[in-house]
Amino acid sequence: MTTENGGAARRSRLVWLLAGQAILMVLLGLWVTRVAVGLWPLTLEDRLSQDFAAHRSPVGNGVTAGLSLAASTEGIIAVTLLCVAVLLALPPAPRWAEAVFLGVSVAVQSAVFLVVTFFVERPRPDVPQLDGAPPTSSFPSGHVGASVALYGGLAALVLHRARGPWRYLAAGVLLLVPPAVGLSRVYRGMHHPSDVLGGLLNGVATLLVVGSVFLSGRGAADDAPAPQGTSDGGASPVPAQDGRSRRAGGRVVVVRHPHGCPDELAAEVRARLHRHGFTDQRWTSTTVDRPGGRLAEECAAGGVDLVVVCGGDGTVRVCADAVAGTGIPLALVPCGTGNLLARNLDLPSDPATALDEALAGGDFRIDVGRVEGDGLRPTRFTVMAGAGFDAATVRDASPVLKAHLGWAAYGLSAARHLRDPRMRLSLRLDGGRRIRRRARMVVIGNVGALQAGLELLPRARPDSGRMEVVLFDPRGAAGWLAAAAHLAARIVRRPAPTTVQAQTHAPGGPVSVAAGSLEYFSAARIEVRFARAEGREVDGDTMSEGTRLTVDTEPGALRMRLPRAPGGTPSTARTARTSSTARTAPAARTAQL
Repeated sequence: MTTENGGAARRSRLVWLLAGQAILMVLLGLWVTRVAVGLWPLTLEDRLSQDFAAHRSPVGNGVTAGLSLAASTEGIIAVTLLCVAVLLALPPAPRWAEAVFLGVSVAVQSAVFLVVTFFVERPRPDVPQLDGAPPTSSFPSGHVGASVALYGGLAALVLHRARGPWRYLAAGVLLLVPPAVGLSRVYRGMHHPSDVLGGLLNGVATLLVVGSVFLSGRGAADDAPAPQGTSDGGASPVPAQDGRSRRAGGRVVVVRHPHGCPDELAAEVRARLHRHGFTDQRWTSTTVDRPGGRLAEECAAGGVDLVVVCGGDGTVRVCADAVAGTGIPLALVPCGTGNLLARNLDLPSDPATALDEALAGGDFRIDVGRVEGDGLRPTRFTVMAGAGFDAATVRDASPVLKAHLGWAAYGLSAARHLRDPRMRLSLRLDGGRRIRRRARMVVIGNVGALQAGLELLPRARPDSGRMEVVLFDPRGAAGWLAAAAHLAARIVRRPAPTTVQAQTHAPGGPVSVAAGSLEYFSAARIEVRFARAEGREVDGDTMSEGTRLTVDTEPGALRMRLPRAPGGTPSTARTARTSSTARTAPAARTAQL
C-alpha cells in the first residue's frame, strides 16, 4: 500500500484517467477501421479526399503547408517551450500550474496518440500526398491532436486567467487553429476526415483530463479549516445516529498498516487523537499472519470507545469484520492504494484531515456484506466483492507498480485480461429463480464509485439495506466502446443533496445499459454459481478460486464515525453536534442509471 495524498494522488488520478482515455480512443479507432468502414458517412471520405486533390492550387498549397508546419512535432515543441517559459517569467510570480497544465497536455496527448496507433492500423488516403508520411496509422491525426492540446490549452488559459473583453477574441483565434490544421491535413492528402475528428476528440479529452488534475483548484480536503468546537482540551460531545450520546475521548485502539502509515503520519494521528481527548491509545500493527493486529483481543477485553484504522480497504475490511455488530465506532485514516470506502463516504483524501473531520462529526451506521463460498471462509466486506475480470486484475497487479503508481497499477493489470474468456454463471436474488448469464465479471457492491469518480454501481448506497450487482459483458469492439462510453459519462461529481431526509429505496427490477454490456440487479441476498472455478476478490484482496459466491447484507451492522451522514451535506454533522435529542437518519438519494 502507498499513501495517496497530495502529488501522489494527482499522479494516480492522471494515470487512471489517461488509461481510460487511451482505451476509449483505441476502441473508437477499431470501430472506425473494422465496424463502420463500409457505413455512411465514412463511405464518402475517399471521394472527399479525391476532390481536394483535384482542386489544389499554389495558394492553397502554401497556406496548408504553413498550417501543417505549425502543427508538426518540431513546431508544437518549439511553441510549447516558448509558452511555458513565458508563463514562468510573467510577473508577479511564476505560473507553475498553468505551465504544467500546458506542457503535460501536449506530452500526454502525444503519448495517447502513440498508444492508439500501436493498436489501430489505417492506411492514409489513396491520393497524392504533399507531406512526408511517418510510419504511423492515419487514425487519429497527430497534428490535429497536438494543435488542440497546445492552442486549445492556451485558449482555456486565456479565458480562465486573463481579464478584459479582448480575451474572447484571443481565445476565438486560438480555437480556430485546430480545425484549420485538420482541414489542411485533409487537403494535403494526409488524413481522412474521421482521422481529423479522432484527433480533435483526443486533444479535447486530454485537456479535460489534465485540466481536472492541475487546474481544478484544491478540494475541500485541502482547504478544510480546523474542526469547530474542538481545542487541545478535547472535543465536544456528539450524539450518535442511534440516539446514544457519546462522550469525548475514551480508549481508542489504532490499527496501523506499517507500509501505508509511515512514522510521520502515525505521529500526526497520535497527536490529533490526543487533541480530541483520546489520551488512552492502544496501537497495534498489522502483519501477514494477523492483518488486523491485536484488534480482536482488544475488543474482547472490553472498554474500547473507538477503533481507528490507518490503512487501505483491505485493512478496513478486516477491522470492520471484527467490530461489526459490536456497536464500537470505526474511524478511517485513508492511507492505502484505493481507499474506496473513504472516497464513497466523502472523506478527504488527506489522511490526517479525514481523521480530524471524522472525530468532529457523528456516528452513523452503514451496511456490510457477509460473503462466503466453497473454500472461502465467511468474512465481511464494506466495499465490493467480485469474480472474473476484476479478480484477475487484482491478483496480477504488480506489487512494485502498486508501490510506485498506486491504483493505476490495476489499470495496467486489467489490460492483460481484456481477452479473457467469458464466464457462465447463474444468479439467485433474495431466494428467487435462478438467472443464467454469461459475463466477463460480476461485482457485488455496498458502494458504487471507483477511483477518479468512476461510478460502476450508480444505485449503490452504504445504508440502503441492500447490495447492488453488475454483470459486465461487452462483446466485440462495439460492446467495449458502448461500455466505456457509458462508464466515462458517469465520471462526474454529483452535487450534494440540499437536505438530509429519511432513507428510501426503490430497487426495481434488473436494468440493462450500454447495449447489454452492463446489467444491474439489486437484492439483500445474492447467490452466484459459476460453471467452473473462477478467481474471486473481496475489497481488493484476492481469495481462492471457487464455483460459489454468496453475499448476505447486514443492514446497519457497522457504526462509523464520519463528518456527515453518507451522502449528506456538511450541515449534517453540525446538526448532530448541536442537537442532543434528534435522531439523524441517512440521507436519501438513489442515483438513476
